[in-house]
Amino acid sequence: MKIDFLVEKQLKYALSEGDQKALSVLMDLFYQPLCTYVNSLSNDYELSQDIVQSIFINLWEDREKIHSIKSLKSYLYTSVYNRLTNEWRKNKRMLAIEEKHLSLLNDIALKEDEDVLQRQIKLIKLEIQKLPPKCKEIFLLSKQGGLTNIEIADYLDISKRTVETQMSKAYKLLRERLRDKIRPILFMLMGLNPNSSLKGGLAMG
Repeated sequence: MKIDFLVEKQLKYALSEGDQKALSVLMDLFYQPLCTYVNSLSNDYELSQDIVQSIFINLWEDREKIHSIKSLKSYLYTSVYNRLTNEWRKNKRMLAIEEKHLSLLNDIALKEDEDVLQRQIKLIKLEIQKLPPKCKEIFLLSKQGGLTNIEIADYLDISKRTVETQMSKAYKLLRERLRDKIRPILFMLMGLNPNSSLKGGLAMG
C-alpha cells in the first residue's frame, strides 16, 4: 500500500497539529495490514495487536516530530518489526539467522504489495498444514517451536535420524508444491530454495 506524496504530506501536517481524524485515517490504512504482518511472523494475533496499537500510540505522542519521518509506511513497518524482535529478545534467545530472516521479510514488506505478500505467506502455511501428520508435527516443532533436531527427538521419544528424515521430507514436499507459486525470496527465507539444500529458516507461525 502506497500513500500519495501530497496525501502523506497532508497527513503529517494534520498529525503534527493534533488532528485525531488524521490518526484515524492512518489507522484505517495500516492497522490491519500491520497486524497481519506481525502475526505472520509471531503466530500471536493478540501480541500483534498490542504491538501495532503501541506503535500508533507512540506516533501520536511524538507527533510533533513527525515531519522528520520520510515515509510513514516505512516508519510503521520498521517500528512494529523492531518492537517484535525486542519482545522476542526479552522472552527467548533469538538466533542470528532468525533475526536476519525477519529483517529480510521486513524489507520485502516495505517494497511489496501487502496483499500479495500475505497471500503467499498464507499459501505457505496452508501447504504446511497439508504435510503428513508426523512430518508436519516435526516441521512445526522446528520452525514454530524453535527446537533443535535433538530436542525434537527427545520430546517425541524418537531418534535424531527420524527427525532429520522427516524434516527432509517436509522440505521436499513443500519445494515441490510451492515452487511456481511463491516468490523465490520466500523460498530462501524458509530454507526451501529449490536450487540448494539450504537448511534452517523462517519460523513459520
